[in-house]
Amino acid sequence: MSQDRGSSVNSISTMQHRMSPGVAPDAAAAFASFPASVRERLLHVRDLIFDTAAKTDGVGELEETLKWGEPAYLTARSGSGITIRLGRDKASGAAAIHFICHTSLVDEFRRLYPDALRYEGNRSIVLGGDKPVDEAALRHCIALALTYHLRRKSGRAAA
Repeated sequence: MSQDRGSSVNSISTMQHRMSPGVAPDAAAAFASFPASVRERLLHVRDLIFDTAAKTDGVGELEETLKWGEPAYLTARSGSGITIRLGRDKASGAAAIHFICHTSLVDEFRRLYPDALRYEGNRSIVLGGDKPVDEAALRHCIALALTYHLRRKSGRAAA
């Protein structure tokens, strides 16, 4: 690892965003590989994920790891939700939040927030462009992902 990259990783791993824990070393290296504008958006989304998890019944502790070389967040202990990955949209290169494509989550998000967020296929919310992101809608989508299995087991629809 080069000195410059190591310095970047160290500065990211020691960042304390809101209520989030320190960035896991592997995730810090992944964040460091993103362009600065994408990295800042994704670190903000990381904060939203941890904050939403802390405020959502049934979610519990999150595990931060890498999936396909991207920071990923799992409800490993509770099993309440699906993996959320942070990366880039393949077409535009913009920051994106990826969900498991064989779920109905992105369709659910589109139904709830047809104009508030930008979607890519059945797997991503894209955080790019001139339009500011509707943070309340984004938080709700994160909560729905973090409780996907919990809601399916209980038969609860999105609210």
